Amino acid sequence: MIFRKKKFYGESTVVEGEPGREKPVKARLRIGRLILIPLALVLVLSLLSNSLVVTRQDEYTVIKQFGAVVRVEEKAGPSFKIPFIQSTQTIPKTLMLYDLAVSDVITSDKKSMIADCFVTWHVTDPNLFIRTLSANIANAEFRIDTVVYNSLKTTISSMTQEEIISGRDGRLAEAILANCDDTFSQYGIDITAIETKTLDMPAENKAAVYERMISEREKIAAEYRANGEYEAQKTRNNADKEVDILLSEAEAQATVIRAEGDAAYMNILAEAYNTPEKAEFYTFMISLDAARESLSGDSKTLILDENSPLTQIFYSGN
Repeated sequence: MIFRKKKFYGESTVVEGEPGREKPVKARLRIGRLILIPLALVLVLSLLSNSLVVTRQDEYTVIKQFGAVVRVEEKAGPSFKIPFIQSTQTIPKTLMLYDLAVSDVITSDKKSMIADCFVTWHVTDPNLFIRTLSANIANAEFRIDTVVYNSLKTTISSMTQEEIISGRDGRLAEAILANCDDTFSQYGIDITAIETKTLDMPAENKAAVYERMISEREKIAAEYRANGEYEAQKTRNNADKEVDILLSEAEAQATVIRAEGDAAYMNILAEAYNTPEKAEFYTFMISLDAARESLSGDSKTLILDENSPLTQIFYSGN
């Protein structure tokens, strides 16, 4: 009879058996250990993977326990949670775009217009976003649609069609955004911009509006032309007046200069013919010049009065 030891949980027990049975039992024990070790590693890895939380740069990670928010991971990187007890939920941190449906709006002058707008927004307070909107993007977009559409109608209804068209450079978007006030802060979100892709008139109204705009522009152009012609005529009148004044002043100066020249000439003559003989000669020459001028042209007859100084010269010459 041969006896062998059989181990059960650390104790040795002598068991009656047959020779050669000891080696197969040890082999089975080794196989069992080889199976248990991978299972333990799998369990450990499962626990680690379930407890590890990785937050990306473009998202918030919300840690919940039995539905209640425990904390919010805002910084990118790894963190940990209690495995199988705590769960995670992600919320986008990036700027999101919501496209409103095309809608009809009425201006203050009762003109119908078609508005097509879009909104850019992002989550600023994830805790408040969870409490008010259950961290649901669709719920947030529903609130945005309602508030922005009401603001759009209010803003456009307070402006005329011409003001709206001229305010497409950004003032209209600023007014729409200002009318939203702080409505969205209570939901933990922020509206960064409200822009209009299309803000146009219905097709049936365009022709009449264009004709009216053309008529108004033609009226303005006519006023500009009339004002320009008035200013041009006023400029011409002022120029003509200045020319007349300058000519009058020049003529007056010329008259003075001629008078001064004549006076100087007479002084020179008086000095040149200051004796009776010279004065008589000068009178003789002047008389000859007068006679020559009288006999110019086709007329060759000179009729003089006997008392004329010229007659006296000719008579004395005879």
